[in-house]
Amino acid sequence: MIRHNNDYRLEERFEMRGGKGTVKIEHLWEPKSQILAPNRLMARITLEPGCSVGFHPHDGEEELYYVLSGQALVNDDGVETILNVGDCTLTGNGAGHAIACSGNEPLVIMAIVSSYVGE
Repeated sequence: MIRHNNDYRLEERFEMRGGKGTVKIEHLWEPKSQILAPNRLMARITLEPGCSVGFHPHDGEEELYYVLSGQALVNDDGVETILNVGDCTLTGNGAGHAIACSGNEPLVIMAIVSSYVGE
């Protein structure tokens, strides 16, 4: 199956998970109807400078963030670090995380949430 850049469903969430500003979510594939693997989210996410996704845990699943452009401040289960283009983070097994655009340019990340098989 092929999808083109303008074919993604756009969703905007204000103060996502207690974060700041509006988060733009472009859903690459819709779970259960387009992708059958145990994924809850496959999206390109854009955060403008000053915007963030608040801290949240992942029980029974894990989330990967991969930085496509911009700079991120990530809270990885209590440890804060800066991520740049090509860096990634993986959170799961009950751990939590948050992400914020920490640069002057928009932060664009790939986000994938996958459930643990058999859970």
